[in-house]
Amino acid sequence: MRLLTTRNVVVGGLLLRVCMLFYGLWQDAYMTVKYTDIDYNVFTDAAYLVWDGSSPYQRLTYRYTPVLAWLLTPNIWLHPTFGKWLFVACDCIVGILIARITRLRGTSERAAAAYTALWLLNPQVANISTRGSAESVVCAAVMATFYAFQRKHIVRGSAMFGLAVHLKIYPIIYALPLLSMLGGKPFDVSNRSSSWTRVCGLFNSHRIKFFAVSAGVFLALNTAMFCIYGQEFVEETYLYHITRKDHRHNYSMWFLPIYLRFYSPASVAMGLLSFIPQAIVVATLGLSFGGDLYFAAFAQTFAFVAYNKVCTAQYFMWYICLLPVIWQYNSRQLVPGALVLISIWLGSQAFYLQQAYRLEFLGENTLVLLWAAGAVIFLANNWILCQIISSQQIVPLFDTSSGRHTNSQAESKKSQ
Repeated sequence: MRLLTTRNVVVGGLLLRVCMLFYGLWQDAYMTVKYTDIDYNVFTDAAYLVWDGSSPYQRLTYRYTPVLAWLLTPNIWLHPTFGKWLFVACDCIVGILIARITRLRGTSERAAAAYTALWLLNPQVANISTRGSAESVVCAAVMATFYAFQRKHIVRGSAMFGLAVHLKIYPIIYALPLLSMLGGKPFDVSNRSSSWTRVCGLFNSHRIKFFAVSAGVFLALNTAMFCIYGQEFVEETYLYHITRKDHRHNYSMWFLPIYLRFYSPASVAMGLLSFIPQAIVVATLGLSFGGDLYFAAFAQTFAFVAYNKVCTAQYFMWYICLLPVIWQYNSRQLVPGALVLISIWLGSQAFYLQQAYRLEFLGENTLVLLWAAGAVIFLANNWILCQIISSQQIVPLFDTSSGRHTNSQAESKKSQ
């Protein structure tokens, strides 16, 4: 009897999260440092407000779509931990989608289970969800979007994409690789022999359908929220993140310059300028690797998080969910190649957390060291991404000559 199966990994991942949920209840009840993330309390307070017919934005620091508050109303009438169970369920959905995606690309059942374990048996992922972070909901929407396109379900994938962007604006960066994929075989089999045909190919029926459906879902959800909550919805959910100035320390090296000029108009300009290098790098990666949907999305997300003016551990989930899907095409095997990258990734965070502990719990002035640690994380992430790119085989989602799914790294090499 084989132990490494997708079913066993899903069950193991669920059991891990159940144990962490119950441990969290104990820690919250008996320890000074709480297990539950402060964001979960914000979500619950917002759920109380919408349950009473009020605006969730009456709760200070709630900067999310009201849909999330509505989803968590069972926290009020069912049980306070309902939201955590929902996030755990989304974690498991992501794991199942990873297994299906890798199987569809030709991996064996055993290999698919191993890749799924990188997500479901990852203690950091389990910790973030069981503490009450809602990132797994967005990750599930993103992975469902990609899986639908992989199955050539354009309308379903487009609708999921519109939902994902509504839930959290960052998935909009995936429009570039998605549009690139929809312009090639098997979605577009026209003969682009003339310049006019190539120009028309930019607006093929699949791209038009993608834009119409995804924009339609996004605008419909936003219109509904605007009709209920007015301009406050637009400002808190979207505009806030453009002009956001976060005075709290976080992994981003932008933290200290913005903190020192927090009450100056220069801090707003600095926050806006931080988008320029981020946008350039993310767009370049999307255009460069658009043929390989999953790797383009991974590279874009990794860079987006690394260059963002606010960066927390929850954001890491945005690209960790994509890592199991793309790793089968990387020449760096887990031992020892990937372990070096993982060690550097974790080591840079450990250096930062040491300084944060000294600041928060010992009362020492480590702001400069925190900024230095953020710079180390930024440089480490850039180096890691370069290493991954240099060792990655770019494999289109579909065989461009036949429209079939590419089955494996070995098959793609044979076809070259």
